[in-house]
Amino acid sequence: MPITLTINGTRTRITAHPMTRLLDVLREDCGLTGTKEGCGEGECGACTVLLDGVPVNSCLVPLAQADGTHVATIEGLRGRHPLQRAFVEHGGAQCGICTPGMIMAAVALGRKPSMDAMRVGLAGNLCRCTGYWAIYRSIRSAAGASKR
Repeated sequence: MPITLTINGTRTRITAHPMTRLLDVLREDCGLTGTKEGCGEGECGACTVLLDGVPVNSCLVPLAQADGTHVATIEGLRGRHPLQRAFVEHGGAQCGICTPGMIMAAVALGRKPSMDAMRVGLAGNLCRCTGYWAIYRSIRSAAGASKR
């Protein structure tokens, strides 16, 4: 069954079973391997992408649910988003498994999120390396550098 969605600004037609996970389509069919599978159960947030601007765990989204939507992945930021640089400069990224999902969840927070907004917005994203202060510091730094 063909499904059409826009991925990182490019209209894409995918022929796959409608219950195929969006995560698998992104990684295997589209070659967008920046989106990581951590737990495969929606518990860690490593697979977070933006679906029509809302952060979702792509391991829980069936392809059929993404029909007609806009999906943004870490590759869609093209290495130019202030959050990407800030995560490197301020230690928000360590092993890298959670980083793409963490950044995508942070993008959804908007320009200058409060500490409470960061805590709530990133609650579904787990990091086992940095502790969260480096991540919060990275987001705050990016907010200061952002021209969005």
